[in-house]
Amino acid sequence: MPLRVLLADDEVLLSAGLARLLEDAGIEVVATVARADHVLGAVAEHRPDVAITDVQMPPEGTDDGLRAAIEVRRQYPETAVLVLSNFLEERYPLDLIGEDAKGVGYLLKSRIGDVDSFLDSVRRVADGGSALDPEVVQRMVSRRRRDSPIDDLTARERTVLAQMAEGKSNHGIAADLGVTPAAVEKHVTGVFHKLGLGDEPLQHRRVMAVLTMLRAS
Repeated sequence: MPLRVLLADDEVLLSAGLARLLEDAGIEVVATVARADHVLGAVAEHRPDVAITDVQMPPEGTDDGLRAAIEVRRQYPETAVLVLSNFLEERYPLDLIGEDAKGVGYLLKSRIGDVDSFLDSVRRVADGGSALDPEVVQRMVSRRRRDSPIDDLTARERTVLAQMAEGKSNHGIAADLGVTPAAVEKHVTGVFHKLGLGDEPLQHRRVMAVLTMLRAS
């Protein structure tokens, strides 16, 4: 079964471009809406695997799309959400993620230009992972609170955790850092140990590590 996506964006050209990009990648766009107050109804009707929403949408043009995405997470937890934004606003991803970082993504719209990375983010959140924009992650890491568990991590472990928050696999992190996958696995294990994440399945531990990082920001 192809991945099924709902698009919510009031920018007609962007919405059409995203729909074409997704369909060319074999992802089915089941519906498109241009208003945030139509999102829940469309999700209820089509039950997509992923709802992709803009932050600023009618009717109010403020953070309507973000609030709609949060409501989708609450009412339809089986539907992953990926929020797109023009702005680097720290509270938006925190509000979106809440207490559960599974099946959620937050990307700056400028990131769509990297088509492979964008499509990977869509698929990752559909699989229950997280996909956070690198700029957002770096700002949160740099603003962590004192006496947070993140302080126990080495500089390299914090770098690895930040890349985990972006949704990269161990092999992807290794390629980016120019080290071996085995070295990355060692750092990931160190992150899990220092954050007290020892008995959960691997994917869930990665999500919980990201959530710990966000709570410490």
